[in-house]
Amino acid sequence: MPIKNLHDLYHDQLQDLYSALGQSLGIVGDLSHAAQSPELAEALIAGQNGISRGLETLASLCAEHGIDPQGEHCKGMEGIVVEARKHALDADFADEDTQDAAIITQYQRMAHYAIAGYGCVRTFANRLGLDDQGARLQEELDQTWEGDKKMTALAEGGINAAAMGKVE
Repeated sequence: MPIKNLHDLYHDQLQDLYSALGQSLGIVGDLSHAAQSPELAEALIAGQNGISRGLETLASLCAEHGIDPQGEHCKGMEGIVVEARKHALDADFADEDTQDAAIITQYQRMAHYAIAGYGCVRTFANRLGLDDQGARLQEELDQTWEGDKKMTALAEGGINAAAMGKVE
């Protein structure tokens, strides 16, 4: 179906974001199992819970428009998930702290993709006069930003310093 207007684009992007979040859900669980820092593992589990809530919100919004949330496959997140697996799980790490730093890096890439998606669909909803939907999307955007800030705090609070190791 062609995208004829902002309303159609809004539907398309809700579906794309739903796909992106669905793809990120599993890898975030894998990252949480690989994390050595208890604080990082806890933050990743909280992130996974946030992604699940976001999926519920997006499914509800799609239902309000009579569209299938699974109507789109997000190739962008597909690539980010492949990279997360390659660079945070399958790489050969010399120490656990460096792997934790890599986990944060990959999580934040996924979070930033979601932040961009939420920001766009929120703006579309508001422009379309769907203020309630815009408010719900803003809540998801705010929660995603908070998760990103938590990861930055963990990185700056010691994980990156620990990953420096001994410089030879």
